[in-house]
Amino acid sequence: MGMETKNLSGNHQLPALEWSSVVGALEGGFTQAPGSGGPNRHTVWLATVNADGSPHVNGVGALWLEGTFWFVTGQRSVKGRNLARDDRCCLSLAVADYDVTLEGRATLVTDPAVVAARAEDYQSDGWPCFVDETGTGFDAPFMAPSAGPAPWSVYRVDLTSASALHCVEPGGATRWSF
Repeated sequence: MGMETKNLSGNHQLPALEWSSVVGALEGGFTQAPGSGGPNRHTVWLATVNADGSPHVNGVGALWLEGTFWFVTGQRSVKGRNLARDDRCCLSLAVADYDVTLEGRATLVTDPAVVAARAEDYQSDGWPCFVDETGTGFDAPFMAPSAGPAPWSVYRVDLTSASALHCVEPGGATRWSF
C-alpha cells in the first residue's frame, strides 16, 4: 500500500512538503518539559470521540518511535473509555518548523515485551515509570491527573493520514494518506 500526497498550498503555488522532512522533525525529538519549546513547551494533544460524537481533547505524554506515536493513559479515563468504544484518534503538536496532525487508530498494547520496551523509552525520556505486576501496564510515582489511576496502558497509533504546515519560509501545507 502506497502513500498518497496532496498539496494543500492552494493558490500559493508552493511545492508539496516531503513526508521524510516531517518525520525527521518528529525523530529529532520534542520534550514536554516546561521552557523547552512552543510558547513554553511542546504539548502533544490527543483527540478522541465521545459517545455522543463530540470531540474530547487532552494533552498526553507521547513518544514518536518506530514510525508512529505511542502514548499512555488509564483504560478507565475518558480517553481510555473512548478508545475502547471507537479507536479513531488524532494527535497534534508543533515540532521544529512544522505544525503536525496525525490521524489513526489507537491499539491497546498488551505484549509484555513491547510494554517493557516502551517503559524503557519513557524512562530514557525522563519519566520514572515501571511495568506493573501484570506485565501489561505501567505504574509510576506520578502521572498526569487526566490519565486516571494506575495501572496505565500503552497505546500505539496506526496512522491513516497526516498533515503538516511548514511554519517557516517558503511555507507550505501537505496531507498524506497511508
